Amino acid sequence: MIFTNIESVPGRKITAQLGIVSGSTVRAKNVVQDFGASFKNFFGGELRAYTKLLEESRNEALKRMEAQAYKLGADAVINVRLATSSITAGAAEVYAYGTAVKTQPIGE
Repeated sequence: MIFTNIESVPGRKITAQLGIVSGSTVRAKNVVQDFGASFKNFFGGELRAYTKLLEESRNEALKRMEAQAYKLGADAVINVRLATSSITAGAAEVYAYGTAVKTQPIGE
């Protein structure tokens, strides 16, 4: 599956637009991460546990979007975007969305 954040797939022609696809996940931080983060907030520095949590969340949201696209028969998703929002104190949603398309190499 090809993901692109532009309106086309370089080197390929879009033959069908299959619709909007999306995937999301809601993740909560844990007490241990919160405790460690409180020290980083005081002294400064990267909150590595949160960085890893958000990376895992982005990957999961993209995987779920990809699964939707496969169900539609897509081989690419264009205009891919990621959004993050706070759901409750300590929990955030990562949302991935784009347009599922069928493509073929240019010249076929």
